[in-house]
Amino acid sequence: MRLGVFAAAAGPRAARFAFAAREVSKRPNILWITIEDMSANLGCWGDEYAITPNIDRFAAESVRYTNAYASSPVCSPARSCLITGVYATSTGTMNLRSAFPIPKYMKGFPTYLRQAGYYCTNNVKTDYNTSNAKQMIEDSWNESSSEAHWRGRKSDQPFFSVFNAMVTHQSRTTIYPYEQFKKEIRDKLAPSERHDPAEAPIPPYWPDTPITRRTMARYYDCITAMDKDDVGRILRELEEDGLAEDTIVFFYSDHGMGMPRGKRLVLDSGMHVPLIIRFPKKYRHLAPAAAGEKIDRLVSFVDFAPTVLSLTGLDIPRYMQGHAFLGKAESEPREYVYGTRDRVDEAYDLTRSVRDKRYLYVRNYMPHLSYNQPEGYSDMSEVRQEITRLAEEGRLGAAQMSYAGPTKATEELYDTQNDFHQMHNLAHSPAHKKILEKMRRLHERWMARTLDLGFLPEVELTDRCAATTPYQMARQTEKYPRKGVLDAAGLVGRDDAIDEQIALLADPDGAVRYWAAMGLRAVGKKAKPARKALTKALSDKSACVRIESAGVLVELEGSSKALDVLTDSLASKDGNEVVGAARTLQMLGEKARPAIKAMKATLKRSGQIGADQGMFVQFALEAALKKLGISD
Repeated sequence: MRLGVFAAAAGPRAARFAFAAREVSKRPNILWITIEDMSANLGCWGDEYAITPNIDRFAAESVRYTNAYASSPVCSPARSCLITGVYATSTGTMNLRSAFPIPKYMKGFPTYLRQAGYYCTNNVKTDYNTSNAKQMIEDSWNESSSEAHWRGRKSDQPFFSVFNAMVTHQSRTTIYPYEQFKKEIRDKLAPSERHDPAEAPIPPYWPDTPITRRTMARYYDCITAMDKDDVGRILRELEEDGLAEDTIVFFYSDHGMGMPRGKRLVLDSGMHVPLIIRFPKKYRHLAPAAAGEKIDRLVSFVDFAPTVLSLTGLDIPRYMQGHAFLGKAESEPREYVYGTRDRVDEAYDLTRSVRDKRYLYVRNYMPHLSYNQPEGYSDMSEVRQEITRLAEEGRLGAAQMSYAGPTKATEELYDTQNDFHQMHNLAHSPAHKKILEKMRRLHERWMARTLDLGFLPEVELTDRCAATTPYQMARQTEKYPRKGVLDAAGLVGRDDAIDEQIALLADPDGAVRYWAAMGLRAVGKKAKPARKALTKALSDKSACVRIESAGVLVELEGSSKALDVLTDSLASKDGNEVVGAARTLQMLGEKARPAIKAMKATLKRSGQIGADQGMFVQFALEAALKKLGISD
């Protein structure tokens, strides 16, 4: 009534304001409960080992999405996509702990909710993987802190609140020393809530040992603690505040389990996430199915931002690449979801995937690298150490070596309906040739359409996007001749492409030359005919070409000149160059011994290289020196 009187007295502008205020009050609250590093290991998903009573009750009142997938199997690229509605490979935020800017007009989507009158809070993780993060946080959230809560809003103000539960993170499930995990998590569970290692389900890609059993039980204990202390508490607070009937609640994890062969891989164990959405009676007309039912619609993280805007009646910015799967702007169901894996800490890799409801296609652009390649943070866990040790001792079977072996297939194709764990690669099956070719084409078209920036090494990306953003630079053909770069990368893994790769080492574009060197590295000893071209590339103006060419030559013949190139790069002022050289030396093993003095010197100055890059250099060089028997 007060609004009506005010509008009548103050004229049309006030009348519009009054109408807008009434519309805001009708919009649903949105609550996200986001879980770290967890696959669909929940009772409501049929997992009999799981103890998740709160989530199970919540699922009985909700719709379960059985085909929801992260955009990346690691946190910060996935969260970059979630907050922007744009693939991390399109914004240049695909590498873990990178700091490239995104265009100023790209906002964290809660910004649009705030502009429409919503109270937006984030508790507590951001991890948006861009140099714009500070501004994005300020624009997106009324409060972003460990205390952030919808309870800070004005009376009757709609809210969008995110709570990030950390207890299932890889740090807790595998990295903490067992005694710390036991004290902080397991001992706080009732005896009936603890998981017996003897009953733990061991996937076929793990060896069945006391350590793997204890680790799996530990993972499930963390899930139970999350169910009890986070999900149960948050849902209870929503009920206590009388807001449950006004709030649409999302529950999902940021990618798959933080365990070996889960997080960091674009297989389902790293990409598939449980997504559960509860629609109260007031908003049940927005639900795609009845409470307690499941839906097999394909959903990707890139769809989450437009979906929340659609549910709240707001317009979706044209730059967003996802499609709303609920609300006024709901689109036709997608046929495919896409996945990306790039550098994680000091571990370089580049993998892309495309999946429909049945088949998963994977293209590995660095097939010479193991899925279980060394990685400082993950290697702190006893289960990784166990798997790596058994692999080195030759005590693993074929199923386990598909993860722990020294290389991986260039292409992979899996029938997920008949091969839940993706153990049987059908890429060479004559019966699946047409499916392979179709999925390969889809993958290539998606990379071209989204202007995939992952194929520009970070040294090159930095140089090319000076004074602009990677997203905007990618639209300048002279700076990113995408076709040439992708074609060169597409040769990696082909033994018949050596002559072409030798020729491409003289290409005008540095990224093309880089992928030519990468392809020669992938063929191992077969690259001997390229020695002359690789030696010339040691003087290349692009650091990433020099480093990659040097790595090939050291592997081929222990070249001292090539080692000098790597040690020179260790002394660079460019942190990306230092990380690349350090990682290359680490992966060379014994052949890197002549570089010990330079590695030690670089370790001493690692704190001056940059917070994250210095840490990556430490991970790589400490491991390299340890492998060479150098303890100090």
